Amino acid sequence: MKALLCDEPHALSVVDRPRPDAKPGHVRLRIAAIGICGTDYHIYGGNQPFLAYPRVMGHELSAHALDNSADGRIKSGDLVVVNPYLSCGKCRACTIGKPNCCSDIAVLGVHTDGGMCEEIVVPQGNLYPAGDLDPIAAAMVEFLAIGAHGVRRSRLDTGSSALVVGAGPIGVGAALFAQIAGARVTLRDTSPERLALAQSILPEAKVELVSDAGDAVFDTLFDATGNINAMNAGLKFLDHGGSYVLLSVVKGDLSFADPEFHKRETTLIASRNALKVDFEHVMACMARGLVPVAALATHRTTLEGAVADLPKWAEDRGAVVKALIEMPA
Repeated sequence: MKALLCDEPHALSVVDRPRPDAKPGHVRLRIAAIGICGTDYHIYGGNQPFLAYPRVMGHELSAHALDNSADGRIKSGDLVVVNPYLSCGKCRACTIGKPNCCSDIAVLGVHTDGGMCEEIVVPQGNLYPAGDLDPIAAAMVEFLAIGAHGVRRSRLDTGSSALVVGAGPIGVGAALFAQIAGARVTLRDTSPERLALAQSILPEAKVELVSDAGDAVFDTLFDATGNINAMNAGLKFLDHGGSYVLLSVVKGDLSFADPEFHKRETTLIASRNALKVDFEHVMACMARGLVPVAALATHRTTLEGAVADLPKWAEDRGAVVKALIEMPA
């Protein structure tokens, strides 16, 4: 089969690889579409720690089943959404229903080879029937589930105010699902280009440049910047009794003035990956027409085309919300 391989930082090639063998409790899949994530750009750029090259990237996946699942949920030919978080099932997080933060988690395309290829084998429990979604929509469920998970953890109230800092794909997803949950959303970024693109996707949201930010405070604040300085500065925009949700994961130390943190009785929430309930919520919202799928899918390419396109998008992501690789039917 064909696979897109990141041989080393800044080196991509399409190679021939053996098709994967069947495994008990797993389902063989023919990949339909792959979303390109910020993680993939970081792997290409050599900025992803704890990663061994060469690596087949790709964890935002839709695929057609090549087998029936042993549990009877999936039939050969079904389109499925892939949950790429491979958990151990035994650690404390897994046993309390939080496999998204498994202590021994492996993510497809990061810790193990992923889906930028023609076929892959995935545990049946990590596959969700896509229903009437098309392959492009199904491949975008995972990145949207990250924002949806953060919104669900925030427990924001209908009619409350929410600030999302960072108008990249994760921030746009968080803003979208905060709106669906009934919040009044402000989306903030340093880039006028990203904000204009976000506004076209979220016309009801207020968008503003970080440099134009005033003194307004919000009931819930979501950080999706990937910038430790922004994360440390966010507290001043949170109202008393509010929740601060960190969607970003970066190297560095969080540092708040304790009096400011305490006088607000701040709830600080880390949000990692997503759970089955979040994937299902995203798919249900897509089915109801609440997710502007066409507007989110801003760029498309092929497996071969990604050799040139992925580096180009990695260099300038200002006009990219979600780029996808489409595989032959």
